Parts: sequence; C-alpha cells; structure tokens
Amino acid sequence: MQLQHIIDALEQIAPTALQEDFDNCGLLVGQRQADINGILLCIDVSEQVIDEAKQHGCNLIISHHPLIFRGLKSITGRNEVERCVVAAIKNDIAIYAAHTCMDSVWGGVSFKMAEKLGLQNLQILVPQQHKLLKLTTFVPTAHLEQVRTALFAAGAGHIGHYDACSYATDGLGTFRAGADTHPFCGAIGEVHTEPETRLEVVLPTFRQAAVVAALLRAHPYEEPAFDLIALNNRWQTAGLGVVGNLPESMDETEFLQRLKHTFGTAAVKHSPLLGHPVQRIALCGGSGADFIADAKAAQADVYVTADVTYHRFFEADNRLLIADIGHFESEQFTKEIFLEQLSKKIPNFAIRLATSEPKRVFVL
Repeated sequence: MQLQHIIDALEQIAPTALQEDFDNCGLLVGQRQADINGILLCIDVSEQVIDEAKQHGCNLIISHHPLIFRGLKSITGRNEVERCVVAAIKNDIAIYAAHTCMDSVWGGVSFKMAEKLGLQNLQILVPQQHKLLKLTTFVPTAHLEQVRTALFAAGAGHIGHYDACSYATDGLGTFRAGADTHPFCGAIGEVHTEPETRLEVVLPTFRQAAVVAALLRAHPYEEPAFDLIALNNRWQTAGLGVVGNLPESMDETEFLQRLKHTFGTAAVKHSPLLGHPVQRIALCGGSGADFIADAKAAQADVYVTADVTYHRFFEADNRLLIADIGHFESEQFTKEIFLEQLSKKIPNFAIRLATSEPKRVFVL
C-alpha cells in the first residue's frame, strides 16, 4: 500500500491541523509515494524500535511523540535522534508522528485513559477555540439540496455529535450580469431577481479549502456569493483532556491505588488528600499542568496528568486532588488507538505494536 493512502487514513483519524503550534506532527522521514509493507506502532522512536521494524519487515513507524521535535542543524549521528534519522533513511523506513493532534481529537489519548478507568459521560476538558467558521451562501432554491449535500460531504455541518446541520431561509436575490459573463439565469445587462435560499453551515477552519471548493463545484452560479465568518465558539468535540464520572464514588486512596494498577506506575505523586470521596475525574495525557484551573472549573474531584512540577501542586488549593502518574504511563495506550482505528480503515494489513521501546524513567 502506498504511504500516502496510510497518511490519508491517519489524518481522517487525527488531522494534523489539530496539533498545537509548538508541535511537529505528520510525515517526518520518508517519501509519500513509497510502498509500505508493514507498520510498527510506538510511543517513542528509538534505535531499538528501528531495529524491531527492520526485524519484522515494517517500513513505516507510526509514533505518538515526534522523533524530530526541533530543527536539526546537522545529521552526524552525535545523538539518538540523529542516529535514528540516519538508520531510518538507510533502511527505507518512513516515520510518521501523531502527537497533539491525537491528544486533541475526540476518542484520543485522554479518552483512552478514561476508558481504562471506566469513566462515563465524557466531555472535552479544554475545547479548542477559534477553530470554527460559519459559511453563508445564497443558492437558487431549486438547487439547495445539491449544494447542501456537497458541503456536508466536504466536512461542513458538524455541531457536537450531530452532522448534516444547516439553516436555510428563503428570500430574493438580485444581480445584473456584465459583459463577458455566462449567467445561469437572467439576461446580460438586465437586473434579475431570483428566488434564493440563504444557507448557513459551520465548519472547522482546516476544512475551509475543501468546503469552498465543493461549494464552487456544486453551485449553479458562475460567481456564487458566500461569506466566511470566524467564530469564537468553543469546539466541544476537539481539544485537550477529558472530564467524566466514575460509576460510583470511591475513597481517594482507593482511587490512587487504581491509578497505580491501571497505568502500571511504581509511584503516584499527588497533592494532599482532602478526606472526601471522589467521583468526577479530569484527565490529560502527557504534560497537563497548565490545565489545573480547567479541572477546577469542571468541578473535578481529581485531576490526573503528568509532569507536574513542585509549585504546580500548590494550585490544588484544597479544591481537588492532583495526581501525577508519569508522562509515558499516561500515554502508553496510544498505540492501542492507532491499532484499533487503522485496523478499521486498512484491514488485512500488517500492523504491529512495538515491544522494544526502552524505559526512560525508573523509580527505586
């Protein structure tokens, strides 16, 4: 299978447009037209992982963390990143990363954490903002359905977990066709009045080019009028972290023990116990200390994340319990998301979970 087909499948699952500004998701090593024989899934690309890919005939590695995070000024093999790039190129192994785009998509990293803990009634903890547009256009009423259907097919019309969402109002449009035009209706040089429907749909900003192209193809007018308006709405189905509820409340210490068992961590760092049962749980895979205030606002009893520094634990302020389970531990199940989703989109293809990733952090 050609690499580009696999990339298309990946970006249907987690569009790179959802990544944070600091990130480096997407194809990092390799050529899009290359033929792929097998895929190896990992959290971090290492020399051991590349050796494992070679051993099993996998010439595509899909990782959660980008191998190349900052710009490389040279590739001389002086550190592991450079050695991995050299080894991948020498062995014709492509490397693709889906990092914060997989964190931000509905069903992504934090959702997998919530699934492991059995949380219910899930919501995005920190929805993305400034990522939605409203498209308004004006269509001859008889052609409304063909235009609306084309916009939906291009990715417009999603609000929350509803699709095919639009609003239409009837009215009258006027125009006068100038010289060298080919009007769909009306005569050149004469003011024409046409029964039209004002059609409105919402779309993500990264779908703009596809949606506008679909509009221009489906609209019968030579020069269709349309507006694109930026929205301040929060995008409730894309963003970082998750908040949900345990089926039943439980003791704080019992919950911390569940964290240790579920995520296989030797220790859980946490803020002082508050002495009351917990049920509402906020989660963010990876480094999520910046969202402690959001966990409070969501009225979480516990906020589970990683990389919480000493002073950030003070932000619990006796209002919630902060639990740091470790960066890798919080994201370790991301490989399962890749496997589940890719197996649906490209069935009967060789996909393996890496088993050779070296442990980076140890606890005595």
